[in-house]
Amino acid sequence: MISIFRNFAKSKLAMGLLALTALGLLVTGGTQTDILGSLQAPKVISAGDRSVSPQEFRAEMDRQLEQIQAQQGRAVTYEELLAQADLTAILRGRAQELGFFAWAWKAGVRPGNELILRQIRAIPAFFDPVTNQFDEKLYESRLAEANMTPELLEQEARDQYSRTHYGTALVSGLRLPRIYGAVYANLNQQARDGRWFVLTQAMAGAAPAPTDAQLTSYMSQNAARMRSPELRTGSLVIFSNPADQNIAISEEKIQARFDFRKNALSVPERRTFTTLTAPTRAAAERIANALRGGQTAAAVGEANDLQPAQYADTPRSAISDPAVAGAVFGLNVDEVSAPVQARVGFVVAKVTGVTPGREVALADVREQIVEELRGQEARGAVSRRVEAFEAARREGKSVDEAVRQVGARIVPIPAVTREGRNREGQQLNVPAKVLEGMWKLTEGRASEPTGLGEGEYFVVRVDDVIPAAMPSLDSVRERVTSEWLARENVRLLSARSDALMARLRRGEDIAAVAASVGATVTTRTGLKQDPAAVEQVGEAVIGALFNAGRGQPFAQPNSENSIVIGRVDRIVAPTPAVVAEEAQQWRARIGAASGDPLFAATVAAAAERMKATHDETLARQALGVEAAPARPAGR
Repeated sequence: MISIFRNFAKSKLAMGLLALTALGLLVTGGTQTDILGSLQAPKVISAGDRSVSPQEFRAEMDRQLEQIQAQQGRAVTYEELLAQADLTAILRGRAQELGFFAWAWKAGVRPGNELILRQIRAIPAFFDPVTNQFDEKLYESRLAEANMTPELLEQEARDQYSRTHYGTALVSGLRLPRIYGAVYANLNQQARDGRWFVLTQAMAGAAPAPTDAQLTSYMSQNAARMRSPELRTGSLVIFSNPADQNIAISEEKIQARFDFRKNALSVPERRTFTTLTAPTRAAAERIANALRGGQTAAAVGEANDLQPAQYADTPRSAISDPAVAGAVFGLNVDEVSAPVQARVGFVVAKVTGVTPGREVALADVREQIVEELRGQEARGAVSRRVEAFEAARREGKSVDEAVRQVGARIVPIPAVTREGRNREGQQLNVPAKVLEGMWKLTEGRASEPTGLGEGEYFVVRVDDVIPAAMPSLDSVRERVTSEWLARENVRLLSARSDALMARLRRGEDIAAVAASVGATVTTRTGLKQDPAAVEQVGEAVIGALFNAGRGQPFAQPNSENSIVIGRVDRIVAPTPAVVAEEAQQWRARIGAASGDPLFAATVAAAAERMKATHDETLARQALGVEAAPARPAGR
């Protein structure tokens, strides 16, 4: 069958059909029937030659969700996250960011591979704990645990360099007009005179004890907050066994593992050297001759407008370019290499120091080898129990029967919310994956074995579902009464404050207004926005005085049950000589921050040029959340 298609593709008839198709596109317009476009996988975000697929977008959001869950110490759903964060804004920001990176790359802002690899190889999380050097396998495994790939991390590092370098160049010469610093300095040094009094709850009146009808109405108005959440109880099947940590390891296995890991565990030879990268072989030859003639690398670099790269006590594995690594480790101390064709340019290296390596002995790492083997055996035991459990379930055995048969354990899960809290609101130590699994099941059903990481697996069964419900008034009377009284007291205090402010706006004397509620007027002159003034009269008064104009009344919350009410009588500007130096300091301080909106405008313009778009419907499908009201794909 395949040969028939191949022969047809080479025939004149196939060529004729292809020509007719091309002609049809020219006549009807390729945009109306974009055949190739219809064959491409859909993208959540597209910007120039950069894009994010639904799978990549889900992975990005999963990593962010895991960080939020770690910060809050509880499970967080996408529905909960998107109730607090606007998905449209998230997509627009990501599309603009991707558009900027695509534009920067096209414009020539391209960090070199050597720079990116050197940064990644300096991350301690990827170092072998014994040899203290970069470990490629550890690097890949750590990334896999974080649901990332080396290519993705390297791209993110490259993007970060582009953002930092472009942003630094954009604002490095930015200077704000002097008036900006003068405005801040004037506001900071000016003095104000004012009068005020404090309106307390006692002056405004306190709310009487509520009736049951009022409390019931309050509960209805706050039903979403008052309703107790759905609770679930369950049984957690754990396949690990404490006895697995004491598995005996034979000497043969210890020796075999040591022989396999000996090279990786040994301390490698390290070298201290300097490299200079020239654009041409001829330039590299001149550099090599100059170094052999006794010139320093710094002098040779300056003469050739190059920046020498210094490497101190570096193992061969940390040199990303194999050709350069071979040259460096083929030299003796103070020797200079011939020009090496590297990935970028021609490299000349000079070795200034050699630290010999040291082979490790079994006695040095015996404990580590034993722990590795025990961990491997324990993971193997877990895998065997999981396979036996699945086989038992396929035979029709219940969860409890299968657990007893394979030697697993069941841990009860008390009544817990979707976010992992108990009835009292305390956070329980239930993994997010377990909670996620519980809320995908109906009562009495059990999940399939699911990985928890580090070779551990679990099965969760939902034993009981307690629906969300409104509590009875008697069970929450004390709490509801306290909340109702607090709300009513705030209303009474605010209403009285509004009435007094209306009298001040009509021009009534502040002393008469204060006397009507039994308050005493406080008068101060020459107040400034400094710690001494705040300590003297309070933060609320200073904030109100310096946010109102001359002659204007003000009202500012002073505490939970009081409001400060007053009037600004006079504003005294400082003399120019006093604020001149401070104005310069303010100008320098706010200059760097002023670059943020400039950079944001640059990002938006770059995204527009790269025709950055996003598809919210596809994004919601990727996250598995309910679709929002239909809206067109945005830019």
